[in-house]
Amino acid sequence: MSPLKQSPSGSTISNLVKNHPLDLGEYEDQYKHFHSNPELSLQEKETSSTIASHKSLSAYKVQTSIGGYGVVGVLTNGDGPTILLRADMDALPVKEKTGLDYASEVTVKDEEGGTVPVMHACGHDMHVACLLGAAAWLASEDVRKKWAGTLVVLFQPNEERGKGARAMVEDGLYDKIPEPDVVLAQHVMPMRAGKVAVKAGTMIASADSFKITVYGRGGHGSMPQLCIDPVVLAANIVIRLQGIVAREVDPQETAVVTVGSLHAGQSDNIISDEAVLLVDVRTQKEETRQRVLKAIKRIVEKITDIHQECEASNCEKPPTFERTRQFPLTVNDSDVTQKVSAAFANHFGDTFDPAPPTANASEDMSDLATAIKKPYCYWLIGGIDGEKWDKAEKEGRIAEDIPVNHSALFAPVIEPTLKTGIETLCVAALAYLAGQQDS
Repeated sequence: MSPLKQSPSGSTISNLVKNHPLDLGEYEDQYKHFHSNPELSLQEKETSSTIASHKSLSAYKVQTSIGGYGVVGVLTNGDGPTILLRADMDALPVKEKTGLDYASEVTVKDEEGGTVPVMHACGHDMHVACLLGAAAWLASEDVRKKWAGTLVVLFQPNEERGKGARAMVEDGLYDKIPEPDVVLAQHVMPMRAGKVAVKAGTMIASADSFKITVYGRGGHGSMPQLCIDPVVLAANIVIRLQGIVAREVDPQETAVVTVGSLHAGQSDNIISDEAVLLVDVRTQKEETRQRVLKAIKRIVEKITDIHQECEASNCEKPPTFERTRQFPLTVNDSDVTQKVSAAFANHFGDTFDPAPPTANASEDMSDLATAIKKPYCYWLIGGIDGEKWDKAEKEGRIAEDIPVNHSALFAPVIEPTLKTGIETLCVAALAYLAGQQDS
């Protein structure tokens, strides 16, 4: 493995980017294509195919079908470090309401066989377009003369379920490509377009999701005395779970416990046999995470008052827990972040934020790095139209007027989001890829 070499100075990197502009028209069209043709997690076949055959990767050794529909391209350009740039590419089961002329009208069958709408409501289409643009720019003849090393571009499936990065690793990713010295990635967020933000330490939260089933004894709604009503048990669980953050988590720490779904029965006059709760947990420290998860299990298993109520109701079957998703904490390496931040500050100036708050969103990109004990850095870019953002900020209506990720109204403004996203990837990569230092 090649040692990390001295990278060009921040001003040299910025000059290189400014003096060799990329024609963005093609990537704007490509973004619209991906936005109009989203695919759910584990179904990214056409997205993967489009990426793998795109001319932006013509200089790369491309491999497909890694961990599902994962795609990687490797470009070796002399002796130097190996840098991995990653983008995710799956969409969500959301009905788009943006009104854009390239809005998604796609519907597909989900894993349960139901028909669901599909939308790129989290910006992964923008991530793919940005990485294709960055791959093309870094591989261009004039730019390749200015750096040396190995560049890996990785397009990851199944991020929304928190399993895609791990699946690629477990499918032998690092037997197929050189191990990177550094892993880099980004995400478009509800911030002013053109803004870039990163900090060392915890950048975004961990997430743990569960399907919890509590059991009762069904029967006629007119005869509750002969039944065990799981809706009552589930309702008590929901109320008790809300006390975890309020009474068991240090007020200086951050945690969120959400019951996103509670389902039982199909009729108003039938008491169901069971109730199913879908629970999501977000935390920003591992200690807090463990405390919250233990508290949920304790409450649901009736170690608290719910235990007594359930026993009093003669429950005959214990609750079951099924983990549905798990995202690790994303903790940026301090040395990598310092290097990337210096390059961003030099290139982006006042639009660079070196101290953003930790986000409660979650990611699995760190699995690409921690699986091989390598450092990583993950940053955020803004995607909200500047005039819209400024108006909402002035009127104190950001929460009301600015759509967030996973909203049916979320769609990054194409420019300057695309240009910013391409430049962040290029600037960050060049902060490590040693080469000639003249621009």
